[in-house]
Amino acid sequence: MFAAVLDTCVLWPSLQRDFLLSMAVENLYRPLWSSAILAELEEHEARKLRERGVETAPAARRAGALVRAMNAAFDDALVAGWEPLEGTFGLPDIDDEHVLAAARVGAAGAIVTDNVRDFPNRCVPSDIRVLPATDFAADTVVVSPERARQALETMIGRYTAPAATLTDVLRVLETRYGMIEAVDMLRNT
Repeated sequence: MFAAVLDTCVLWPSLQRDFLLSMAVENLYRPLWSSAILAELEEHEARKLRERGVETAPAARRAGALVRAMNAAFDDALVAGWEPLEGTFGLPDIDDEHVLAAARVGAAGAIVTDNVRDFPNRCVPSDIRVLPATDFAADTVVVSPERARQALETMIGRYTAPAATLTDVLRVLETRYGMIEAVDMLRNT
């Protein structure tokens, strides 16, 4: 199955994360991440919750619970042993090296990041594509629009407070996250 490393920046937005991971549940691809990606996600998620008025301790607990739930749902997603490769690729930002190292060790075919320019072609092995979440979503939906739509409908079924409709979620994916191509395919399925 095609494997893709999901960078922190594509996992942090809640709805985008839910959509991408829901497609993985439908076996449209295999998600991968490193302990460093999850640590960043936990930190940023806790900060987001604090900015929304959640007290520090509950925000930290909720962010930790998110990471634990992701690891439980995808027990083969955590890439181990990437650390020796960190710093060997010559990326412009050394802080991005762990993402590429996890992709190499995890045998990923792609890195999904909204920081594409931080992964110049000259530094990335030719068997790893670097693409933004918008392109990855479209590439994943096209594999099986029916299964992608099922993933989305199952995801929406979990939303109870507040409830959401397919139309609402598609509109947000399109307008907030720019997933125009993926949304077009989902609307026509």
